[in-house]
Order: sequence, then C-alpha cells, then structure tokens
Amino acid sequence: MKRSRTTLLALIFFIVTLWESNSSLANSETFTQCLTSKSDPKHPISSAVIFSGNSSYSSVLEAYIRNLRFNTSTTPKPFLIIAATHESHVQAAVTCGRRHNLQMKIRSGGHDYDGLSYVTYSGKPFFVLDMFNLRSVNVDLASKTAWVQSGAILGEVYYYIWEKSKTLAYPAGICPTVGVGGHISGGGYGNIMRKYGLTVDNTIDARMVDVNGNILDRKMMGEDLYWAINGGGGGSFGVVLAYKINLVEVPENVTVFRVSRTLEQNATEIVHQWQQVASVLPDELFIRVVIDVVNGTVSSQKTVRASFVGMFLGDATTLLSILNRRLPELGLVRSDCTETSWIQSVLFWTNIRVGTPETVLLQRNQTVNYLKRKSDYVREPISRTGLESIWKKMIELEIPTMAFNPYGGMMGRVPSTATPFPYRAGNLWKIQYGANWREDRLTNRYMELTRELYRFMTPFVSKNPRQSYFNYRDVDLGINSHDGVVRSYVEGERYGKKYFNGNFERLVKIKTRVDSGNFFRNEQSIPVKP
Repeated sequence: MKRSRTTLLALIFFIVTLWESNSSLANSETFTQCLTSKSDPKHPISSAVIFSGNSSYSSVLEAYIRNLRFNTSTTPKPFLIIAATHESHVQAAVTCGRRHNLQMKIRSGGHDYDGLSYVTYSGKPFFVLDMFNLRSVNVDLASKTAWVQSGAILGEVYYYIWEKSKTLAYPAGICPTVGVGGHISGGGYGNIMRKYGLTVDNTIDARMVDVNGNILDRKMMGEDLYWAINGGGGGSFGVVLAYKINLVEVPENVTVFRVSRTLEQNATEIVHQWQQVASVLPDELFIRVVIDVVNGTVSSQKTVRASFVGMFLGDATTLLSILNRRLPELGLVRSDCTETSWIQSVLFWTNIRVGTPETVLLQRNQTVNYLKRKSDYVREPISRTGLESIWKKMIELEIPTMAFNPYGGMMGRVPSTATPFPYRAGNLWKIQYGANWREDRLTNRYMELTRELYRFMTPFVSKNPRQSYFNYRDVDLGINSHDGVVRSYVEGERYGKKYFNGNFERLVKIKTRVDSGNFFRNEQSIPVKP
C-alpha cells in the first residue's frame, strides 16, 4: 500500500511537471519548483500544495464552496490549491504566480456569492490560494483590540472575544462561517452597525503581501493602499494576511426578537411605518425585515409575510417603551423578547437555539444550497401603493425573498469617502434579494425569478448608478475579461461604479500604482487605468 501511494504521488508530480513543460508556463524552473524555492525552508510548502490528483483535493476544494452552483461536474477547477500554513507560503504563491503568469484566486471563507474566490470564467489555468489554515485570533483586552488572520471565520472571532470579555464585541456579520478576509476587505456589516458602523469602520491596521511578495503593515503600505484594502476588496491589491480590529462595548445583556405578520395581519401598514422610523430609531436598535411568500389562511392561496428581526443593546423594558412610541403598529409585547448575552444573540440571529453551547460558533461546516443573491439601496420611502404592487409581484414569482437592512445612526455620520464603501448618509436601507434551492435542474428558473424581481424593483431603488453592495457579489452587473487595459477599464467601470460610486476612480488610481501589471485580478476586480 505504501509503495503504491508513493508511486501514485510520483505519477501526479510527473503529470503536473509534464503539463507545465508543455505549456506557456515552461521556464528555467517550473511553477512547483518555484513555490519550493521561494518559501521559507523552515516551513516547507510541499504539504500545503494540493494537486488535482491528490486524494484530499476534492475535500479541500469543496469544504469552502458555499454555493452548490459552483460545485458541479462542469465547474472550472483549479489545477492546484495552496492551503497556506505560513505567511511565506502566501509570499511564494504571489511571487511564483506572477512569474509564471498564472491567475490566482484568493479564498478565505468561500462565501463569495458568485464564486469568484475559487472559480474562473476565463477558461485559463488557475490556482487557489486558500487561507483557511491562517486563522489565529489574538485578543488584547488592555487595548480592546485583536489581530485576526484572514482565514478565521466570524464565529471564531466572536467566540475568542467572548472568552476574554463578556462586554466586548465586534460589529460584523450574522453568519458565523463567513471568512474574515473577504468580509472585512469588502466592507462588512452586522446588526450593531447603526451603533458602531461597518466592520471596516472598526479596523486600525493590516498585514498584507503585495505584488512583489513583500509583507507590509499599515505604516509601510501607506494610507492610500490601506484605505483601498479596507472596503475596496483586498484581492484587487494584494493578499491580506490579517486585520487589527477595534473591539466595541456591549451590555452584559441585550434583547432580541423575531415576529412575523402576513398581509392579513396588517403587514403592509407595518412595513410602511417601519420605513419612516427604522433609520431614525436610537442607534442601539436595529430591525431587519425579511419579506417572503407563504401559504395563506386558505391553503390554495399565497400571501406575503414580513418578519421583523430585532437587536437592541439594552433591556426589554426599554425596547418596548421605544417601539410602543415609535412603531406601535408592530404590536411587540414582552413575550416576543429574549434578553440574553451578546454571544448568545449571535446564535439567535443564526437560527440556533438560545442556550446552545457557544462552542457551536467554532464549527465551520454548514448546510449548503444552490443560491443567487442581488442587492439594492433605497433612498426614498416606498408608498403603500408601491408596496402593494411589490407584494403582488412576489406572490406571482413565489420564490425570491427580500431582506431590508436599515441604515441611519453611525452609518449616516461617517463620510462616504472615509472608506471605499460609499453608501452612507441618504440611504434608508439596503435590500438583499435571495433564492435558495436544492436541485440543479431548478437553477435557471430560480435565477431568472430572482432577476425578474430585481428588474421589477427598478422604480423604487437608487439610480445613476443603481447601487449594489460589493460583498453581495453579483456577476450580472458585469464581468471583466481583462483583455487589454482599455477594455478591462471599461468593463471594470461598469460594475465598479455600482459598487463604489464616487470612490471607484480613487481605487483605480491606487490599483494602477501598486499593481500596474494587474496580477491581482478576478472577474470583478478593480482595473488599472489605461
């Protein structure tokens, strides 16, 4: 058995070497030899390099595919994966990928909705630099900060903060399996953003590998480049190894609730009133609304359900006092509310029973579906008539859902140019459109239903440009083929201005300065200036 395994590994290496020698990659050294020579000999890279014929290849690749649309027999696969276990492995991947003109995909948690962190649309050979082994979380209570490596997941960040303090938290997303690298570098938000702003509003330093393979911190990279990787998508400028984050104060107990109302239970009026107050409620209160289609009181009929999911940094009595004055239409009562610790509220928002041991946040596995997501921003309240037309359309389509995430509070006090994320004051809420399904045969239908709802919403959302959230990656907005500098810029501008609005050109300028050869690229990366 041992001999046959050795023979198999030798055969795999021979095939890879033969492939390299018969391709445009041929050089005085092969790509794999380059990786070995450029990594730290004290930390050999060989065990981190996983070829497509390796027995662990499929399990490593699939472990962080969070969208089954990109786990089919026809999905383009990387010819190898570098599951880096040391910073020198990242440096070697960049240096050798650039030397051999290979496209490199950078993956932390794999939640990129359209798979751009591990799939290519170009048809050319590519490899994946997978960061999941670089996942340390070092909390410093004295300074109320933490250094977090890009391969950590949010659940790990929350857990290790909670281990040290019951009154410190981090304003990031509600899904605990999201990777830190992509979440922070693309903006990041969560249910305490109205109090503390976005995830990127709470970072203070970073470590990254630049196009020359150098490791830089904030001081070394300069404020422009730090600004760019703190919300402009780190994968366009380098490989972010870690972020230093500020921890924020939370009460020992917070209050959460989830109540649902159908059209027959006055949902239209409640949503209409929610629009008026959600962005001007106290900063400590965040109320998301999830809209979906369910069976009505008559089983053959469908109705719209609005679910109000709330987070309040305070006690239930104070929360009820606020909502009885500001949103009495909701009819929230004490039995709807749960007072719990902040760490347990994370479980609540993930639909895990409050009281479950906090160690569940360290689990990286999750149920995976086929899915499609899109996004919008709303700047003007939608009339009752408009809401009714939206409900009618949703009942017709049945499948797509919408989640309304309110802004205001700190979101309105941070300048639109403070980070690459531009959508601050003037935005009432963000919409996330979504559809999940379990069978591949439904893909085209469910994708089109989601797009149809998105098209229907055009009159109600932002315009010139129609705005989208970068972390809800959506290739419908455009794909960059990187075929020539001029064409690449034109294609990049199409999606780039929707994601970054007035900050797009500054990102392009920084990209052109730090990566003029456009090594760090994907189908929606920042282009260089012609």
